[in-house]
Amino acid sequence: MKRPVVFGIVGMALFVAASAAFAADKTKSEEAFDRLTSLKGEWKGQMSGVDTTLIYTVTANGSALMEECRPENGREMITMFTIDGEQLIATHYCSAKNQPQMATSTIIDAQKPLAFSLARITGLKSADDWHNTGLTVIQEDNDHLTQEWSYQSKGKTGKNIFHFTRVRQGTS
Repeated sequence: MKRPVVFGIVGMALFVAASAAFAADKTKSEEAFDRLTSLKGEWKGQMSGVDTTLIYTVTANGSALMEECRPENGREMITMFTIDGEQLIATHYCSAKNQPQMATSTIIDAQKPLAFSLARITGLKSADDWHNTGLTVIQEDNDHLTQEWSYQSKGKTGKNIFHFTRVRQGTS
């Protein structure tokens, strides 16, 4: 009777040890995504002088981070962040009615700012139409976030820099 209990305890200990080892073997892209998901909650800032709210939600069984961008009296936009092998992908559903998909290079350091570059775009009617071409996400600390969006329109390029402060921690 003691033998099954001992085997059960040993088996459980091995299961716990294996689970901990598996969790410790995260890739750099998974570590960077975990850091990005720490944004969950509500953020306030200004975009081009317009008060703007960002809401981050972890969704799809933890495989995606959704950013809802809600400019005051403006058109909402969504950006979805996911892992793709050794890189992260950001697909932006823009109020300009196009969808740039941007990717990081291979993640080497999960603690550095995440720089996304345009990989492809859908919904673009003309190459001259306004569209985002890049995004850098800079997490200064747990409560301060900077986004640098690069864009192109009519053959010209530019950059917009936005600063946000956390106003509510996410619960999911």
